[in-house]
Amino acid sequence: MILPNEEQDAAAVAGHYDELDAAYRRIWGEHVHHGLWRTGRESPREATEALIETVAQRLEPRGGQALCDIGCGYGGTAHYLAEHYHVAVTGLTISSAQASVALARRASAGALVFLERDWLANGLAAASFDGAYAIESSEHMVDKPRFFAEAFRVLKPGGRLVVCAWLAKSDPSRSEVRHLLEPICREGRLPGMGSREEYEAMAAAAGFALRGYEDIGRQVGRTWAICLRRVAAGLVTDRELRRLALSRATQNRSFLLSLPRLWWALRTGAMRYGVFTWQKP
Repeated sequence: MILPNEEQDAAAVAGHYDELDAAYRRIWGEHVHHGLWRTGRESPREATEALIETVAQRLEPRGGQALCDIGCGYGGTAHYLAEHYHVAVTGLTISSAQASVALARRASAGALVFLERDWLANGLAAASFDGAYAIESSEHMVDKPRFFAEAFRVLKPGGRLVVCAWLAKSDPSRSEVRHLLEPICREGRLPGMGSREEYEAMAAAAGFALRGYEDIGRQVGRTWAICLRRVAAGLVTDRELRRLALSRATQNRSFLLSLPRLWWALRTGAMRYGVFTWQKP
């Protein structure tokens, strides 16, 4: 497990997303996660929805089922799944800024419920969901074994858990840890970045059976090139984005100014992007 030099807790994670709310919405829009370029010809929106479809293919949702979105952000993915698959989705976010946006959403099909709540103390009923997914939120969990234990608890027997995660390569060099992985954890408010092997061990300890894994790091890396261009343009045209990025009062501005590090980490393979599928027996 790659650990940041400065300890990160749930309050730091929430503060990160609350403080950078304007930047996230300007740069990422309603989906705060990577896009997936299978052919290389996809638009950013198509790539973003392609990642959601990748999750859906592994969840195999059916109309009327109940899904749980662990770390739902602004609710964009939950809304997409409710509309396209006619499922009910309960989303949790630790950020009050994200929750306020998500709560204003309306689904044209299915049902949406959003909660401002820490997943590690979610208070949800046991065996209440047919499926669950976490798209780039497990990295922010202070207690990752408990992350998996809670997912196992709230799923019905046979329910699937799909996790899209930033991962450290299995054997990073000292230089990769020092210049890429540790700063990414520190600047992105990640209490720790695990490897594929560590994730699989923690999930197995919680009781899950692994059903599949795919490394799509090469196919999602373009996300950061797009973000870099949008930030560069925003620094010229967007006063609020410029204030967040350049003001020393912004506690999380280092994340905005270190996007090239994420692009390079994925490009070189120091960081991987894994899609896991697990099932509760």
